[in-house]
Amino acid sequence: MAKQFLFYGKTMEELKSMPLQEFAKVLRSRQKRSLLRRREEIEKFLQKIEKKLKNNKKIKTHKRSIIITPQMVGLEIGVYNGKEFVPVKIQEKMLGHYLGEFVLTRKRLQHSAPGVGATRSSASVKAKPK
Repeated sequence: MAKQFLFYGKTMEELKSMPLQEFAKVLRSRQKRSLLRRREEIEKFLQKIEKKLKNNKKIKTHKRSIIITPQMVGLEIGVYNGKEFVPVKIQEKMLGHYLGEFVLTRKRLQHSAPGVGATRSSASVKAKPK
């Protein structure tokens, strides 16, 4: 038997039936403040998602500061990282987090081998013998 997901003691069915103001009461203080201040923007975003789902279009957004709500669970949203839209599959454990947390804006730095002249010992070595 699969374990049922609970978010602060609430099931997904209860969370999906809640309005945003009720859902905000379940969140931590920082996310609660952000959701309550930007409630209208988040509601417009949710309406935009519903409209795009009806037309079978991909959901893309630049809004990395949107709080993930229960209505978004199960969707795949393309979040902009500054260069491209990275698809993010929204799962239950992501509730209350920001969309931007799951899309990195900087690449991981990878160094290659040092070039000729990079160290004192390689300065005396010729690049290519003729």
